[in-house]
Formats: sequence, C-alpha cells, structure tokens
Amino acid sequence: MPNLNFHPAGRHFLQIPGPSPVPDRILRAMSYPTIDHRGPEFAALGLQVLAGLQRIFQTRQPVVVYPASGTGAWEAALVNTLSPGDQVLMYETGHFASLWKRLAERLGLKPEFVALPGTDDDTGLPVSWRNGVQAELIGRRLREDRAHAIKAVCVVHNETSTGVTSDIAAVRRAIDAAGHPALLLVDTISGLASADYRHDEWGVDVTVSGSQKGLMLPPGISFNAVSPKALEASRSATLPKAFWAWDEIIDMNKTGYWPYTPNTNLLYGLAEAIDMILDEGLANVFARHQRLAAACRAAVEAWGLPVQCADAAVHSPVLTGVVTPAGVDADKLRKLIYEHFNLSLGTGLGKLKGRMFRIGHLGECNDLTLTATLSGVEMGLKLAGVPLRASGVLAAMAQLQATALPAARYPG
Repeated sequence: MPNLNFHPAGRHFLQIPGPSPVPDRILRAMSYPTIDHRGPEFAALGLQVLAGLQRIFQTRQPVVVYPASGTGAWEAALVNTLSPGDQVLMYETGHFASLWKRLAERLGLKPEFVALPGTDDDTGLPVSWRNGVQAELIGRRLREDRAHAIKAVCVVHNETSTGVTSDIAAVRRAIDAAGHPALLLVDTISGLASADYRHDEWGVDVTVSGSQKGLMLPPGISFNAVSPKALEASRSATLPKAFWAWDEIIDMNKTGYWPYTPNTNLLYGLAEAIDMILDEGLANVFARHQRLAAACRAAVEAWGLPVQCADAAVHSPVLTGVVTPAGVDADKLRKLIYEHFNLSLGTGLGKLKGRMFRIGHLGECNDLTLTATLSGVEMGLKLAGVPLRASGVLAAMAQLQATALPAARYPG
C-alpha cells in the first residue's frame, strides 16, 4: 500500500482547469467558527454574498445558491423551467456539453444536438470539439421550428474539456433573429470570474456556475442566475423539483436566509472571494486571464504542438488544451510530469482521452505560476522524447515581459 503521508518538498502545482488552488486568504475565512444559520449574523452574511454575486454575474436579477456541484445547478436550470417531454436544443462543443445532454435525457426531456460535422484533417479530432458554438446553426434550426416545440437552447460558455469560449451574445442574437421564444440556458461553470460574462446584457435566461473555478473556492457551491422570463417559465414547468425549486429559495433570500442548511463556512470563503475579485476589478481580472492565456498559447506554439481550440477568436482565457503528437499518450505524459515535478495537468475527456492535456491558468494565477507550470511541462515533454521546435518557456516569458504590469496588492 502506498505511503499516503508522503508529501514531496515544495508546494504541489495544481494546474488543472478546476478545482483551482484556494488562496490562503479564502482558506483563513473558511476556518472561522460556524455560526447559527438562522441567527442575525448569518443574515448579514447571506445578504452580502447575494449582492456580491449579482456583481460577479453582472445581473440585477436573483442568483440562486445551492450547496451542490455544478451538475446540481445544471439539473436545477432544467427542472425549474421545463416539463417532461419538452424539446431542448443543445450544442456539442465538448465533453461537458455532452454530459449536460445526458442529464437532460435522464430527466425525461428530448434534447437535440447541433454541431459542426466531421473530423479535423490535422489532428483527426472532432471539428465541433475544436471550435465554439456556431450561432447561425442554432438560428437555422430555430427557424425550422415553426411550431415552437423547442423550449430551451442550452450552450456551454467556456467548454472546460477543450479550451473554447463561445460567443453567448451571438447566440442570443440568433434566437431573437429567428423570432423564437425559446429560453437561453448557459453553463459558465468554468468561465465565471475568469472570462467576461454578462448575464443581463447578453439576454441569458438561466446561467449555471460553480464555486471551484474562477471563484477560487473548493467544490460545493453552485448557482443559477435567473431572468424574469425564466422565473415566469418556472411557474408552469412540471418537471419534479423540491430541493432545486427556485421559489422558496428566492423568497427566503430576501432576508438573507435559505430554506435548507447552507454550507456556512464555504459562504465565508465565497464572501472573501467576491471581495478579492471586486477589489482587483472585474475588468482587470478578465484582462489578467487573457494575458496569461496568450502567454501559455505562445509556449504551445513555440513547442510546435497544436492548441486544441482551432479558432483564435474563441481561445479560452481559463485553460489551454494541448494536442500531443501521434503515438504520444497524453495521460502517460501527464503521469510522468506529475511524478517528476509534482505538477497536475488536466486530462483529456471523452473523445479527447489520451489525445490531449489541459493547462489551467485560472483563479489565483500569475506570471510566475504560469512560467513554473510551463517549465514543468517542457521538461516533461523532453523526458518523454517529444521533439520540440523551440523553448515554450522562453516564448511565454517574452510575451509576459512585453506586457508586464505592476501586480495588484491585497491586504493579507
């Protein structure tokens, strides 16, 4: 049996696309003594968190908070707005879009996938898994639905399995141009607080997210941001719901409480995370992620390896997917890097298993975090005998040096 108490010297580099590393400041907040979730102190915490979340989602509408994973928030979005047998139009961008479709099927809905067809000539990978949502395909399908049988359109904003960030505003425009009443449901579990996201401005009806990515918390909190149209739909939706039901939660949230026992200590951490993000400024947070992502892609391109996202217009600021050469098992490479350099990288999921790995650069990540990560990847590639065109670390350093700015400072 392995020695579970052994820890290599130095800190572990957790560079998967979530859960992301939890900052010390948030860990300290989570260590506060647990308080009465029906007492006055908790009400103040609840109201503070709910108001802060509206700023993060960029909405004036309710944000429903669940003590659950993002999968729970997926289910909540569907059961609150839809009825058994409803048709749902979903877009295949990767593994998580596929999982959401499977969940919809298990709930008794009738999901339909649209996607770009075929495989990529260079990599042999599915074209739809290397590109973002094509809004015109959604618009075309909705125009065909003259009876308005399709009740909702579900898309993933930042597809964590591929490193693609789709244009949600374009999807909204396509739905409106088709004159279709379908709700727009969006998963931004890995995008929130890392990639620009605007619930109200983009006309999203339900936004799904979670705590363990850009919000820098452990897993265990998930969210639905809800539009007035979605709230209206929930009044006639008949899919079974009790714990997930919005009405009781939103009503009790008016005074800072929940109808169930909330995860108090994670809410302490969430309040701290919101403060950190808003102190830095949302625009600055988004710019930092874009800058780090550009440096990471510069490294991958210098190595001579393909970036999983084939469309430069929709590269994710959250993670970068790296396609390994033919004959190189990406999971064996990840294992080698983990064993030699105490560095965890994201695995390829679903159709990408063994073909690519993912470098996370989200949450509490800065220039030195990224360059250290890329150093571990580059050394691992060399140990694995992968031929590299040039040093990706030097390419990333040059990119970061050219765009260097003084780092934000937080009170400790």
